[in-house]
Amino acid sequence: MAKSSADDDELRRACETAIENKQKVVLSMRVAKCTGMWNKAGKLGRGSAMAKPRVLAISVKTKGKRTKAFLRVMKYSNGGVLEPDKLYKLKHLSKVEVVSNDPSGCTFTLGFDNLRNQSVAPPQWMMRNVDDRDSGDLPKVVGIDIVEMALWAKKNTQAIPKPQQTSFQEGFTPVVITETDMQVTVEKELVSQAEEEDMEALLDTYVMDIGEADAFSERLKRELQALEAANVHAIMENETLIHQVLHGLEVASTCVEDMDEWLCMFNIKLRHMREDIESIEAGNNRLEMQSLNNKSLVEELDKLLAKLRMPAEYATCLMGGSFDEASMFDNMESCEWLGSALSSLEVPNLEPCFAKMRAVTEKHSELENMKSTYARRACDFLKKYFTGLVDFMLNDKTYFSQVGQLKKPDHADLRYKSRTYGRLLQHLKSLDKNFLVPLRRAYCSSMNMLLKREAREFAIELRASALLPRNPIVWLEGALNANQSTYEDTSTISEVYTLMLTVFIPVLADECSFFTQFMCFELAPPVPAEDDNNNNDDAGDKGYAGKPTLDMGALNESLQELLDGLQEEFFGLIDWAYKIDPLRCISMHGTTERYLSDKKFDQSGFVHMLLDDMESRIGMLFSRFVDDICHQIERNEKNLRQVGVLSYIPRFAVLATRMEQYVQGQSRDLVDQAYTKLVTIMFVTLDKISQADAKYADVLLLENYAAFQNSVYELANIVPTLVKFYHQASEAYEQACSRFITTIIYYQFEKLFNFARKVEDLITSINPEEIPFQLGVSKSDLRKVIRSNLSGVDKSVAAMYKKMQKNLTSAEELLPSLWDKCKTEFLDKYTVFSQLVAKVYPAENVPGVPEMREILASM
Repeated sequence: MAKSSADDDELRRACETAIENKQKVVLSMRVAKCTGMWNKAGKLGRGSAMAKPRVLAISVKTKGKRTKAFLRVMKYSNGGVLEPDKLYKLKHLSKVEVVSNDPSGCTFTLGFDNLRNQSVAPPQWMMRNVDDRDSGDLPKVVGIDIVEMALWAKKNTQAIPKPQQTSFQEGFTPVVITETDMQVTVEKELVSQAEEEDMEALLDTYVMDIGEADAFSERLKRELQALEAANVHAIMENETLIHQVLHGLEVASTCVEDMDEWLCMFNIKLRHMREDIESIEAGNNRLEMQSLNNKSLVEELDKLLAKLRMPAEYATCLMGGSFDEASMFDNMESCEWLGSALSSLEVPNLEPCFAKMRAVTEKHSELENMKSTYARRACDFLKKYFTGLVDFMLNDKTYFSQVGQLKKPDHADLRYKSRTYGRLLQHLKSLDKNFLVPLRRAYCSSMNMLLKREAREFAIELRASALLPRNPIVWLEGALNANQSTYEDTSTISEVYTLMLTVFIPVLADECSFFTQFMCFELAPPVPAEDDNNNNDDAGDKGYAGKPTLDMGALNESLQELLDGLQEEFFGLIDWAYKIDPLRCISMHGTTERYLSDKKFDQSGFVHMLLDDMESRIGMLFSRFVDDICHQIERNEKNLRQVGVLSYIPRFAVLATRMEQYVQGQSRDLVDQAYTKLVTIMFVTLDKISQADAKYADVLLLENYAAFQNSVYELANIVPTLVKFYHQASEAYEQACSRFITTIIYYQFEKLFNFARKVEDLITSINPEEIPFQLGVSKSDLRKVIRSNLSGVDKSVAAMYKKMQKNLTSAEELLPSLWDKCKTEFLDKYTVFSQLVAKVYPAENVPGVPEMREILASM
């Protein structure tokens, strides 16, 4: 008998190896899987599929105290190795049904209670022998000989020692065959009803009483002996037939053994044939896949070859073509093809696996070399072309201003010819923007020469055509010493400067804008004027939104080269105007401020910077002018004793009046700063001069402060800065007047008012009645003072008037007002004296206040 596969340990170990989660295999057997139908002759029908070798295995998985059993279907891979195919839970196995048409009884189907609604007929499993079929525990079986199974179970039941009978987890039944397992449910009765009746009738013939048992036993023995004798006799008589039967059985056994060997051989051949067929199928699949891959590869290679193919006309144009205007269309097409060809050979436009191919790398290197060669040729041509255009204009004098004729710069023809190559510049940038750097420098250098030449010739002709004053205006010594009140008109200077800015500032702004666009700089979009709150100090970044781009630095450098040196032409015009009339710096400063505040020039950063430089230059020159005047004013303190109104006081009013005529826009701040500096120096110098002669210091101060107020009175009504200095001069004038009047009064009545001050000091500490008895303030002392000061008081007042008149010889217009203040001050002091005498010396007689008022009024 062949060995059952259920006892094959190697098969069990192979199944455990194929299971990934390392479950224990307790039972495994080889089967054949088929889905065909058996016909009545016990053969598979034509429509049945070929049987496939499989292995059924029962595995156990233990997790903690729980144990689960599974029924696994294993199949053989192409290499003959077992691998999992299907998995069932053993607890769902509900039926094993033997196929009735299979005469061997080895084909059966498995039924599961969780797979009741199958749309496909369940597979049939064919065992190699009956031992494989009957192994293990049996569920409900259909179509199998129960006695045969019971005998097999009894034969193959192994007793389990008690120590090995361990407890199992609930839900799992151990695979052990016991006596109860031998009790098999039979679906069909073994004896029919008729057969049972015949057996009862037969047994009735042998019915005997209980006491006849021995007789019955003897009868059975006799009959048995007779039967055995008959059998032996029959055997002896049929010995020849028996030998023939035995011989036939031996022959049949030999045939069966030969047939078994043939079947084994056929099985092996069929297995080999099956393996060969599977190998052929796998080979066919690989060939089919290889064919598809080769077809796809050919298509990809065709596409790659199309990318690597270079049209001859493009190669000719790129390597040695002409750059004249007629060939620009061919150049544009060649550049577009070159750019797309380079892009198509780079990841991600090209598969990474193709990017490392030798043909691709060589073609890419060839295209890169072609790109560099073409870009170099194009840049050399454009540099010569731009330089030639500018040189042509520089050599033609009709493009510049000439004697008696101002020529505004006109670059329309230059830009028209340059735009012919605008698209070429764009393609050069897309190919390699590094080649644009020397080209931009060459363009800026040529245009810088042209712009400086145009500005220089225009400025020269402007200066030549201006109507200038015959005598230069001197605001220093002349302004301080002369009595000049009118000056020649110098408005043409401001007109020249304004015309220069009107012509060239828009030209420079347009040139910057054209250069930025023409040379393909990538910048952020301009910020609208109403939204531009950017206070960035970088002139190159003005007018553009967001953060500076990578091109911003290159643009700033290029624009600096484009406009470098132009400020010198404007500075020359500013210096020329300053030498003729320094005050024209005020109007030029206002004109410059007007252009700086114009929003349309904000985007031209370096034009804005040029205007800032010009404004700074004008401010510097005007500050120099103010400093020169301040130095002239300070020189006055080094002179000998000075009397009367200083010369710079009235000349300042003339200067301020002229400055106010030139004030425009924001030049107000410039002029106010000059006022502050000049007036401060004037007042400081006046104080220093007055300290040189203390005797006449107050006279000098009041005369000059009065002259300052009179000269700037009208200007102070319209200029807030001068209002402050006007009030300062007014306060200083009042203080000087008060000191001067006190000096005049004490010159004639010093003893009288000193006596009154002594009495006034004593009255605060002692009683008025005791004061006449004090030393120096007695009644006799009072009488002496009255005799010396009040006898002939009219003569003393007249002397006081003459003294004041003598000191004010250079400012006689101040005498009436000062004399009125003097009389008022004297009368106030005398009133205090009279009140003290009446209080302390009531018996003494002094002229009364009304009498003194009449005397003063008569003078």
